[in-house]
Amino acid sequence: MVPVGERGEGNAQTYAGSCHCGKVRFEADIDLSRGTVKCNCSTCSKTRSWVGFVGPQHYRLMSGAKSQTEYQWTPPGKDRPSIQYHFCATCGVRMPARGDVPALGGIVIAIPIAALDGIDPEELAAAPVMYVDGRHDRFDRTPSDIRLM
Repeated sequence: MVPVGERGEGNAQTYAGSCHCGKVRFEADIDLSRGTVKCNCSTCSKTRSWVGFVGPQHYRLMSGAKSQTEYQWTPPGKDRPSIQYHFCATCGVRMPARGDVPALGGIVIAIPIAALDGIDPEELAAAPVMYVDGRHDRFDRTPSDIRLM
């Protein structure tokens, strides 16, 4: 997996994103050609999450800070949560999450690909997808079954 610090560099483009109702808006500088991620952890499985990771310096919340709600979950065997999931409190759409994930280089912002506005479907189809085994904290491995990710 490409270290997060490098994800906003190179061929990065600035993308605008928003929730369904438009109360939360953001921008992210991301190079989709460097790869996106689908994870099999319990929350990503239930939401069919597809993200691109950027360092915090490549993410800007443009509006809607007070329109978001947050969810944190402490996985079994951990002493604290490592990711803050954000959602629009009105329409419920998942917004960028903030996490401290050492396997990804520290503090990361997980940009939900589905929340990007006006992106070319061909560009999305061409973006490489890395499948990670978050269910077992093995972010450097592909799960044995990726069919439903």
